[in-house]
Amino acid sequence: MSLLRENLEHVEEAIERACRSAGRGRGEVELMAVSKTYPAATVVEAAGLGLKMFGESRVQEFGGKVAELEGLRRAEDPVRVHLIGHLQTNKAARAAELFDAVDSVDSVRLAEKLNEAAGRLGKRLPVLIEVKLSPEETKVGLEPESLEAGALLERLPGLESLEARGLMTIAPWGVAEDVTRACFRRLRLWRGRWAAANPKLELDVLSMGMSGDFAVAIEEGATRIRVGTALFGKRALWTGPE
Repeated sequence: MSLLRENLEHVEEAIERACRSAGRGRGEVELMAVSKTYPAATVVEAAGLGLKMFGESRVQEFGGKVAELEGLRRAEDPVRVHLIGHLQTNKAARAAELFDAVDSVDSVRLAEKLNEAAGRLGKRLPVLIEVKLSPEETKVGLEPESLEAGALLERLPGLESLEARGLMTIAPWGVAEDVTRACFRRLRLWRGRWAAANPKLELDVLSMGMSGDFAVAIEEGATRIRVGTALFGKRALWTGPE
């Protein structure tokens, strides 16, 4: 048995335990394999084990893998690759071209750039709004009570080449479980408020929880978890350009 297959079995067991603890069905939680810094061959191996959703953090890095994954992405049951890292507006056009979805929209300007690029490509691009619920300066995303958040929610229904699907957040690092849990609970509450106030938007996806905290995220309502290290092992640092 390969190490990846063994790791995937352990992750699946942990997901099922968390779902049982929360009284939820396994089918309510999507598993995204975070393949950033790993080669295309690792994605191919993971896809062979049944994984279909992958997360990448950098436009340029994924651009170097895309040719090797073309067959998987054009298959009858295709692999889908989402951008989960911070996206600069000057890379929006390339991101819209490369990725099947962008899960880190954090401004009106970025949403408009993605909409323009997707429109030129004749595609409808699924997006998530990235919400900042951690005080850490290194975290990015929209402050939920900011004017920018309100403006984005108001603008999204008019961006016809984007499909708003939900929210994404990253919990603070190295904190107690109750702090992590509170972060995930806040995202769920904001989703409820925003969905009620913006009925034209479908905000069904709650992307929260990673290798170290996905069980807590599932208990707090995550519909998508992002798992990298627990599947692929310790990753190498990215040495290319941002």
